[in-house]
Amino acid sequence: MARKKQYNEAEVIEKAMRLFWRNGYESTSVRMLEKEMGINQFSIYASFKNKEGVFLESIKLYNAQIKSITNTLENSNNGVEGIKNYFYDFLDFSREGAIFKGCLVTNTVNEIKENSNPIIMAALKRFSLSIRELFVRNLKQDDERDVKEIEAQADYLMNALLGLSISSKVFNEAKLKDIIRMTFLPL
Repeated sequence: MARKKQYNEAEVIEKAMRLFWRNGYESTSVRMLEKEMGINQFSIYASFKNKEGVFLESIKLYNAQIKSITNTLENSNNGVEGIKNYFYDFLDFSREGAIFKGCLVTNTVNEIKENSNPIIMAALKRFSLSIRELFVRNLKQDDERDVKEIEAQADYLMNALLGLSISSKVFNEAKLKDIIRMTFLPL
């Protein structure tokens, strides 16, 4: 007879996501997950198969939570201004108290090894490409520029967003807002 779970999967994934967000994928051990999630290793393996499974569920949750700001961008008809607002919204989203945590995806990409798990890399790329596509969609609203130029500008903005995520761990809010303002000057 199967044992009934003594925990709520959504709650333990929330805890795991926050642990990965703080420490990164590579630096988070199964033992750390056990402690943070409040469940034993057997339960982790039974519910999620392995650390990778916990991380993939964490990315799904992160994606669901960031929808609060990506939906605003998706529904925006303000072109570049909508993207600029997304950058400011991202800062608020990534704040925990007085500190900024950056982006879970960016933090992970920054710390994983070159030939890391292809399943993890695919999940991270899917997330990043979905944000980039929102940038492309919004850039197309402003004028009739060449598609290649719009694509290049979307890449530039993705690079700027990744940089903002990393910078948010170092600079104060005023500097971060200056970075956003400067990012959008040439656009």
